[in-house]
Amino acid sequence: MIKAVRGTRDLLPPDTALWNFVETAARDIFRLYNFREIRTPIFEQTQLFARSVGEETDIVSKEMFTWEDSSRAASEKTQSLTLRPEATAGIVRAYIEHDLNRTGLLQRLYMIGPMFRRERPQKGRYRQFFQIDAEVIGPPTAGSESPSVDAELLEMLATFLERIGITGWTLELNSVGCANDRPRYNEALRAALAKDLDKMCADCQRRAVTNPLRVLDCKVPEDQPIIEKLPRMLDYLDESCRQHFQAVQDLLAAVGVPYVINSRMVRGLDYYTRTAFEFTHGALGAQNAILGGGRYDGLSEWLGGPKAPGIGFAIGEDRLVLALGRTAEALSHPPDAYLAPLGTGMDREAARLARELRRQGVVVELGDESFRLKKSLETASKIGARYAVIIGENEVKADAFALKNLATGEQVTVPRAELARRIQPTLLK
Repeated sequence: MIKAVRGTRDLLPPDTALWNFVETAARDIFRLYNFREIRTPIFEQTQLFARSVGEETDIVSKEMFTWEDSSRAASEKTQSLTLRPEATAGIVRAYIEHDLNRTGLLQRLYMIGPMFRRERPQKGRYRQFFQIDAEVIGPPTAGSESPSVDAELLEMLATFLERIGITGWTLELNSVGCANDRPRYNEALRAALAKDLDKMCADCQRRAVTNPLRVLDCKVPEDQPIIEKLPRMLDYLDESCRQHFQAVQDLLAAVGVPYVINSRMVRGLDYYTRTAFEFTHGALGAQNAILGGGRYDGLSEWLGGPKAPGIGFAIGEDRLVLALGRTAEALSHPPDAYLAPLGTGMDREAARLARELRRQGVVVELGDESFRLKKSLETASKIGARYAVIIGENEVKADAFALKNLATGEQVTVPRAELARRIQPTLLK
């Protein structure tokens, strides 16, 4: 038997009701903040991720699904392509390619879809996983560098989590500085790491040379006492970064969004600057991040585009659904009625009635005229229908049908014109 590839999974009903609930809530909340949907290809040129995410990151060096495109013409060079491991780089690429900067306005964009990383599968982490991603990007003249953009994005996330019923979350906040202060901090890190580096994991030893900031992202338990003693980025911020970070905090306080400062938190991708954040939740255990993001003021220029500061986030849907603590059954919507045709030729009549009811907003499932009444009623109960509508020759002649309440057992005859109202009264109010 052929099974799903390790690290992937099928999402089946009724669990998909949870996913639809989350995605619908995201779309509803994002619309209130004037975000619009963007859809980018699930694969891009490998160079896009190597340049934006960073050559030395684990994503690029270990986790990407990359292949050489052999379908191009013989006269063309072979092209390296990669399944997207994250969404921001592709969205910024689209921003540049389609000259969205020319509008002079902030672009508030969101995307929902699959991402791919070749990492070790574990609870809540898969090789094909799903993200809800949103970005605010635009020219500085549109206010894209303003701390108010950061605070509004964080307030929107708090609103979204409240909408879907997640409580007890913690917003962790930090600033990772910018090009003006990063070199000084990297040198301070290298100096502090030098005396204990031989005691740390191989990844940290490599990062200490290539990108010391990423040492702070290490998850190896034995390395944490050393990391806790390292200098803090907040102590190396230049004045503009310090003021920006303070303004974000002041705005969050003004709108009532609680937060804590986590001076050891960095984002794992090289393009982040200034504001960095995570929302965490205790229901997820040690790996407790529900979502994360931050500011990336130089990414557009890094990819060959115009100056277009931005900020964004990614929500891991797999982990968010785990944190919901809700059952799929509570969110699934069983049919309002099961149509039970009885006797030869009744399938046709049932199909006509089903079409009429569906046009009025009633959710129905069709039975089959070959079923006996007992089997039809058993099936209606199994699928959770509230009513069974019995369609026989006598009912068709009278243009009135037996409507059976499957919870109470009560059965009444209802004229065709009144069926929708009796089955689903709220539809016609």
